[in-house]
Amino acid sequence: VQLQASGGGLVQAGGSLRLSCAASGRTFSNVAMGWFRQAPGKEREFVAAFSRSGITSYADSVKGRFTISRDNAKNMMYLQMNSLKPEDTALYYCAADSSVILTTMRFASAYHNWGQGTQVTVSS
Repeated sequence: VQLQASGGGLVQAGGSLRLSCAASGRTFSNVAMGWFRQAPGKEREFVAAFSRSGITSYADSVKGRFTISRDNAKNMMYLQMNSLKPEDTALYYCAADSSVILTTMRFASAYHNWGQGTQVTVSS
């Protein structure tokens, strides 16, 4: 699976952004997909993900503010980010893997296909 993330940018605190991830190369519907982020000097952290069966999971820090969605017909995944905070500033990556299961979907190490990242900067 090849992944291309886009949609990042500079936004004021309280604002919104929608990230997109375009996937190509294989059947999209039977693949777990997720969003991770990495701030400077920090490890890559889980943001949100879909299991292969469509179950969603969110990090506590984004629950209620971010919404993950996917359009299998278009091979697209999205992350709608509302009520953004300065601490959401990071490089956001989309990831996919057919072997990820429910117990591993929150772990970056479980994913073997990554997009190039899109920068999100939230000013205070």
